[in-house]
Amino acid sequence: MKPGYTTAEEAVKLVNSGNRVFIHGSAATPLKLVDALFKHAGEVKDVELVSISTYGKIDWNHPEIMQSFFMNSLFVSENIRGWANSEYGGFVPVFLSEIPALFSNGYLPLDVALVHVSPPDEHGYCTLGTSADIAISATRHARIVIAQVNPRMPRVLGEGIVHVSKFDAMVWEEAELFEVDYAGKVDPVADKIGLQVASLIEDGATLQMGIGAIPNAILGVLGNHKDLGVHTEMFSDGLIPLVESGVVNNSKKKIACGEIVTSFILGTRKVYDFVDNNPYVHAMDISFVNDVGIIRQNPKVIAINSAIEVDITGQVCADSIGTYQYSGIGGQMDFMRGAALSEGGKPIIAIPSVTNKGISRIVPHLNEGAGVVTTRGHIHYVATEYGVVNLYAKNLEQRAILLIGIAHPDHRESLEQAYHKRFGRMIRGL
Repeated sequence: MKPGYTTAEEAVKLVNSGNRVFIHGSAATPLKLVDALFKHAGEVKDVELVSISTYGKIDWNHPEIMQSFFMNSLFVSENIRGWANSEYGGFVPVFLSEIPALFSNGYLPLDVALVHVSPPDEHGYCTLGTSADIAISATRHARIVIAQVNPRMPRVLGEGIVHVSKFDAMVWEEAELFEVDYAGKVDPVADKIGLQVASLIEDGATLQMGIGAIPNAILGVLGNHKDLGVHTEMFSDGLIPLVESGVVNNSKKKIACGEIVTSFILGTRKVYDFVDNNPYVHAMDISFVNDVGIIRQNPKVIAINSAIEVDITGQVCADSIGTYQYSGIGGQMDFMRGAALSEGGKPIIAIPSVTNKGISRIVPHLNEGAGVVTTRGHIHYVATEYGVVNLYAKNLEQRAILLIGIAHPDHRESLEQAYHKRFGRMIRGL
């Protein structure tokens, strides 16, 4: 153990009963600290945990852990989904851009923050690495900050820089970061959607997109574009070839011209190495990155988001399957609205027409209990492998016709019947 460092088991003794504890997220999930904290189950009680997306194995499913710790999730990720949907967990619906204010303005005051940082430089400064987003606010406003210091964590420049004097305890833990890799995976449906969406992207556009088969497919066909910019919630591997080829040069952006702006990085070791000490990449507070007033200032903002289902009037459910909380609101509405207000911007929902089980994602009405993330007042473009439609300025009946036209052929007849039941007439021309 290095001088000035302690063990994870000793560090988490700073957590007391009744505390609210922030857990750093994405590839920066401090698994060593979380595991050590859970070993104290039974010694503490009524500890509330708050986080957005976490990655890696979190071994929560034990009675003694659930009885000591309540998971109050701000965005439900796969590794704690069962917990958040149990009697020992909950979900807070909130725009991602507003979460920092929950910590700073006293709505969710933090007692302890568990963060995962890069090693200190010669001046004693660490960075919050791959996840600046809400962790900047959490680190600034928690009474106690415990840091997992990892030499494998990239030093990511921007706002997420923290001096060691801020930490009440430091734990040295060299470990590989969690990786997500979509490269090389064959997905013909995603490829078709990628071509559909790419046709909407003009030279000089500012991109926002996440990770997955569809974003990868879109990025993969932008090689002949020019002067693209990046102002995105998440930065992942798919963007690297466009940066290296000069397609992405950020020259047309109004905000942080000539720089990539993101709030967190998630992908493979390749992207973690790419952002390491790279002055071209700025990881910023999510309240800045996802601020609609900031987003809209960039030209031709292309916001590409996904959904669980879209009803025929344009209501988008992106966070739940019925009443079961699957993910969260996240930054979808921040960027959908920002893109809509951007000059030449295009907010896009890109989805396969059916689920892996063949269930239509375009539906007559949302499942009972489903949450509306993007309202029908905010919806513009919807893309499936069968085409792209723009619902903006269309009435409900026109929207239904357009959406049925890009639904999977196996489901169009039942959707037409739902149309007839709702509007009292048959669709002509389909």
